[in-house]
Amino acid sequence: MNLNDLINVTYQTFQEQTEGSRLILLHPRSRYRSVLIAKILGTTSRKVLYYAMDPDDLDLRSLIAGLTHDLANQYPTFGRHTNILPPNDAKNFDALAEAFAKDLAEVDDKPFYLILDEYDRSDSADDIQMFFEKLVSNTGHNCTFIINGRTLPRLPWVSLIAQKRAILLEDDLLIKDNFYRSETTGKHKLEIFAFGPGQVLLDGNMIDTWEGHLPRLLFFFALDRPIVTRSEICQAFWPELHMDQAVNVFHVTKRRLHKALDMDVLVHDGGYYRVNPDMAIRYDTIDFATALMNGRTDIASERLASWQRAIDLYRGPFLQGHTDKWILSRRNDFKSGYLEALSEVAYIRLEEDRPEHALGLFQRVLADDGTRENIHREVMKLYAKLGRRSEAAAHYQRLSDDLRREGRTPAAETAEVYQNIIA
Repeated sequence: MNLNDLINVTYQTFQEQTEGSRLILLHPRSRYRSVLIAKILGTTSRKVLYYAMDPDDLDLRSLIAGLTHDLANQYPTFGRHTNILPPNDAKNFDALAEAFAKDLAEVDDKPFYLILDEYDRSDSADDIQMFFEKLVSNTGHNCTFIINGRTLPRLPWVSLIAQKRAILLEDDLLIKDNFYRSETTGKHKLEIFAFGPGQVLLDGNMIDTWEGHLPRLLFFFALDRPIVTRSEICQAFWPELHMDQAVNVFHVTKRRLHKALDMDVLVHDGGYYRVNPDMAIRYDTIDFATALMNGRTDIASERLASWQRAIDLYRGPFLQGHTDKWILSRRNDFKSGYLEALSEVAYIRLEEDRPEHALGLFQRVLADDGTRENIHREVMKLYAKLGRRSEAAAHYQRLSDDLRREGRTPAAETAEVYQNIIA
């Protein structure tokens, strides 16, 4: 196959796999990522904005200044929300991400791309990594981000994939497993279970010598991203402490982590910390994200088994019992994937004419997230199909009461389902 054909295959994969994703990473190992960028700029039917990271983009303030300036040249009114932020709000990630999302929302009411080229220039900037993580999670715009760089960005890729917001492409290959390409043949075999209270097994033996919960949570935090910085760790665990104090507590916690597993769990490399590659790790969250990716495939024969695999792996909320801010964020991400799997199996059972089974699955979705009005409609329709019209009506009344307490009413589509049932 000649180069032109290879590029066309890569571009076709890009078009097929990226629909609905909020973040697309052109993996650093991709041979044709720069050529693919050029093809996207020249041939896609979507609007495309482009920004190449500058050597001066060493912190978020510099990046926002350069980014809004360049995008304003491509879309004249861009930046009108971001540029008027008061100084204090401009330092707040949430406020800044919300303002920037408003600017993106005004670019187009149809889906469009924003290409962030040479993204590795921001590798050392914690604030830039945190900003884009929040921006990707903001739902108030139609922008899909395409990241191209020479390194894997320090983002929580596994949870982003679980909530169906991100995909990783290596030329014409959609990466579905081992997302950080960590070693799996090390001499120390670890099985890690984050769904539920959080457990670690070393060579088949449960680790229970943590000396408190912090060393264990530090291990899970390090597993969350390809690499982490010390400042990221301190900000996540001890934001109320002065940096010098937080660093001291971090080193004490790190020593306890190493003592619990009797090895150097975190290794320092080029200014970053990463999990020791000598450890062969089997992590349930990665297996979970892989199962979700396989369930989202077009291959019908693989879908049911993959969705069921994801359901079986989800043995409880992520690090159940802990309320750290970063844990709550990941918990919501993984729960989103779990509810997707339950819903998809329910729809498969409907296709198989197994309404009782589908009803039970939809009810499990609502037990975890009662805000999904589309699932409420499915439950009502299934009650009616099973001849349980009174239960359908009662379900609608409970939903109406719940929404009324929030100052809302059922959607017109939901009310129509109810009227059809009682008629």
